Amino acid sequence: MRCRSAIKLTLAVAAAAGIAAAAIAANRPVAAASTAQYLGSYTWKLKQPWFGGFSALKISGGGTEMTVLSDRATLVTTDIERRQGRISSIAARAAHGLRSSAGRILRGAAGDSEGLAIGPDGSRYISFEGSARVARYRDGQDRAKVLPRPKAFRKLPLNKSLETLAIDSRGRLYTLPERAYDKQGQIPVWRWNGRRWSRPFSLPPRGGFLPVDADFGPDGRFYLLERDLTLLGFRSRLRRWDITAAGPTNETLLLQTGPGTHDNLEGLSVWAGENGQLHATMISDDNFLPVQRTELVEYALPR
Repeated sequence: MRCRSAIKLTLAVAAAAGIAAAAIAANRPVAAASTAQYLGSYTWKLKQPWFGGFSALKISGGGTEMTVLSDRATLVTTDIERRQGRISSIAARAAHGLRSSAGRILRGAAGDSEGLAIGPDGSRYISFEGSARVARYRDGQDRAKVLPRPKAFRKLPLNKSLETLAIDSRGRLYTLPERAYDKQGQIPVWRWNGRRWSRPFSLPPRGGFLPVDADFGPDGRFYLLERDLTLLGFRSRLRRWDITAAGPTNETLLLQTGPGTHDNLEGLSVWAGENGQLHATMISDDNFLPVQRTELVEYALPR
């Protein structure tokens, strides 16, 4: 999400906190027996006009490659160097401005790209906020193939809509809004099965946190990154579920940070290292502001 000013975002989140608090379900998430363990942070700096505003990422190659998306419709591929398992440097290989279905470079509200999922064939799926939609790109320079838009997408609020995108092992896409609760006060989740959209389940909001990204891990479970802005800085939270035919089960709280622990974490990728250890890599959106930074944060996750 683009933050035009800290004041506007603080007011918006405060309002969302009130709504979410009223919608909290009686059942609380279970804390994992072993919570996420902090591994390290890396501040990425690069003098390029497109650099910044990162809202989603995908880690591959056992932690040595990264595809990252900015909220100004730029898709970047990188190589990651590691030292003793920790990020030591990042080198950008290519950066492409995303195109519309007509072939024009996306700009302004039409280019507010927020979620990223990569299919088994390498296709990039991108969710957008300004005009709520999901588009497929065969590669970074391809024209968009926009998936059908259900009526529900057209009713979502600007700058608070399709913030997340994830793909499961069957190639089905999942997306949910940052702040647009259903009539029961729950977070609606939509799924694309390759032919049509459905709404298979909802997720419970908890406190003032809002969804900012999601991913399916190598373990097949659904991970949700959430954010809250306080007067003392950003808080981050990571929850996960088992997704069954009956819906999400085993809600587990893996991580919840205090204000200012990290920057504005907005992108999430869950991946496994060579030893099978699950990792969560998160990236911050600096809003193209000098007072913020592009921070990559990594945690080891319990099974």
